[in-house]
Amino acid sequence: MAQNDGFMAEALHEAVLAGQRDEIPVGAVLVLDGRIVARSGNRTRENNDPTAHAEMNVIREAARLLGQERLTGADLYVTLEPCAMCAAAISFARIRRLYYGAEDPKGGGVHHGGRFYAQTTCHHAPDVYSGIEERRSATVLRDFFQAKREPG
Repeated sequence: MAQNDGFMAEALHEAVLAGQRDEIPVGAVLVLDGRIVARSGNRTRENNDPTAHAEMNVIREAARLLGQERLTGADLYVTLEPCAMCAAAISFARIRRLYYGAEDPKGGGVHHGGRFYAQTTCHHAPDVYSGIEERRSATVLRDFFQAKREPG
């Protein structure tokens, strides 16, 4: 397993920025050869696009910048367990390693729900490391939703 090297902190920064845009605060960075190639937070509301999850955004941007659909050798850091859609995109992009923060028992597709990488139909499963900055990742989400519930 590669060292975190502060990459999850960068993903957390993207999550905070997403929350400031009134998006669900999830952030991601895609790293290749020790440097960040793409970074984003959720942009579903901003783009009126239900697929504009942080993971999808960085995969699209990295593929565009690198001029290739396969991101072999890349590592993805994301603050929340990816949903099934994002887990599939990570697989299709052939991402080497997935690091994520908070578990998502309701919407996750890696260790919860459909467990995409455990299916026989999955052609590529990244190495998965969960619980990276888990407490901070969960706090960003919890604080966002708590503020939404407060009157005022």
